[in-house]
This record gives sequence, structure tokens and C-alpha cells, in this order.
Amino acid sequence: MSLLARWPPDSLFTQAVTDYANDTAYHRPVMLRECLEALEIQPHGRYVDVTFGGGGHSARMLERLQSPGHLFSFDQDADAEAQAAQLVRPEFTFIRANFRHLYQELDQRGVLPVDGLLADLGVSSHQFDTPERGFSTRFDGPLDMRMDPDGDDTSAADIINDYPEAELHRIFGMYGEVTNARTLAATVAGARRGQSITTIAALKKAIAPCTPRGKENKYLAQVFQALRIEANDEMAALRDMLEQTAQVLRPGGRLVVMSYHSLEDRLVKNFLAKGKFFGEADKDLFGRTDLPFSVVTRKPIEATAEEIALNSRARSAKLRIAIKN
Repeated sequence: MSLLARWPPDSLFTQAVTDYANDTAYHRPVMLRECLEALEIQPHGRYVDVTFGGGGHSARMLERLQSPGHLFSFDQDADAEAQAAQLVRPEFTFIRANFRHLYQELDQRGVLPVDGLLADLGVSSHQFDTPERGFSTRFDGPLDMRMDPDGDDTSAADIINDYPEAELHRIFGMYGEVTNARTLAATVAGARRGQSITTIAALKKAIAPCTPRGKENKYLAQVFQALRIEANDEMAALRDMLEQTAQVLRPGGRLVVMSYHSLEDRLVKNFLAKGKFFGEADKDLFGRTDLPFSVVTRKPIEATAEEIALNSRARSAKLRIAIKN
């Protein structure tokens, strides 16, 4: 019996399978339907996808627009730019830039304010599945992990080989939430004395002594997450972008952000609820708060069990929605 034959033709699972099959193999967009519903796209509105990636979300957003409606999609990856070339429509503009330059790029095009903004903070399937990009623990390849491999940013190999042991301890503990971060940093510092660690296989071999048995995959994922965040300055870039959303969205505009780990989600949650990343919301002399956003989802939306069965990368996704005040 086929997978679809077990389910009624109008079931959510059947639709999910169909959506999944219709998406390109380059990237499977997570919570596509939920993101589109959250944006409440108006045909003549202006929208921004700050994380084009494989273009799954952008393509579906674009389907709902008609002139003078327009979609502006950001990505710093040359592979994403090549993928975007397939979306040839007058209502679409691709911007090769880091989303931390959101306001500057839109302002110089004279397109402010916009009606909605989507940020899918995950690494694209294509990036994970391309060994030479160095994002995945499943392959051997260079320790790169840069979102823009053509740029001058620090690579994961630079971090592993050049950072002081104390700095390695900091990023493994802070960004990877690795429990034995101090031991891991010392192990790396010792292993690199003999020769440079420049490949995924070499790194896995070097840290094998402190990799917990039976939990290798989770542990390596935490280590790689820490290196990727540091290499791309992801947390600072996210803070920069979120602060600019209050400037680029019109009152009533919708902000939709999907994160994949607790560090990102905490920043997003705090900013939407309090207008700042740390501490309590600021108040005036009369005790009133002037918040940039009203939160639509007190708790994050998560992927359905059916979607997770089709796409394991959806398991950790958390979707938050807010409206510009």
C-alpha cells in the first residue's frame, strides 16, 4: 500500500506529502503553510524574505503577489543567488547581502515600508548536503561553514586552529551548550599542536576522546553549531536584523521568524515581547511601555508530527509571529 493510500485525499498528511513532493530537491521549506498563513500576504503588498536559502518560501510567497506587489529576498550565498535566478518575475528582486544590512538595502531602493517579513534562520538543505561547505557531520570535507564562502569571514578551520583555548571554551559552552566545553577546548588545543585540523574527519578524530559514547551525533551537532555561529557572527547579525524590522515594517505589518535552537529563539522571543534582548521592557515616567510589536503567538508554533516524519529538520523549528505597532 502506498503512503498516500492510507490517508483520505483531503487530509493534512496527504497535502503535506504533495507539498513535499512538489518542492525542489535543493531545499525543503519548513512549516511552509504556517509561514504563509502568518504573513497574511496581500496581492499588492511589499514583502521581504531575509533568508532566501533554497527559495522554497520565496517561491510560494511570490505566487501570491501581482503587480505592483513585490518580494525582496536576501541571501549572502552565491548558490542561493543562482537558485534565485530561476524566479524570473517583475515582482521579484534578489539582494545578495547579509540580512544585517536589511534597512540599508531596502532604503536605497526606495521601497520602505514593507507589509511583511519572513526570517527562516535555519541552514538550507543544500548547504547541509554539500560536503565541501563543511556544515554537516555526515560527510568529510573542509572545515568551512561560512554562509558566504566567497567572503573574507573566518572559517571553522580558522577558529579551530587559531583561537586561544579560552575562546574555544567560550564558544563551545555559549553557542554549542556543550557540557564538557572546557575539556573539549583543551583537547582541540592539544590536537592542533602536532598539525593543523582542516577537515571534518580530522576534527572528529581529534575530539573523539571527549565525545560521549552513544551520543555522538548530538554532541557533534552541538560542536558544529558552535563553530557555525561563530564563523558567521550569527547572533550579532540576528540582533541587528531584528532591531531593523521595527524600522522597515509599516504599522500593522507582520513579522514571522522561525528559529532552530534555543539561543536564537530566546533572542526572538525577548525582542518581540519586550523590544529588547535582555532584561525587562523599558517604561516611561508613567510606567507605560512603548513596544514596537504586539505578539500574536505567546507560545511558538511547532511543526506537525506528519511534517517531521517527512522532514526531520522541522523537529526543532519554532515559529513566532508579531504585528508592528
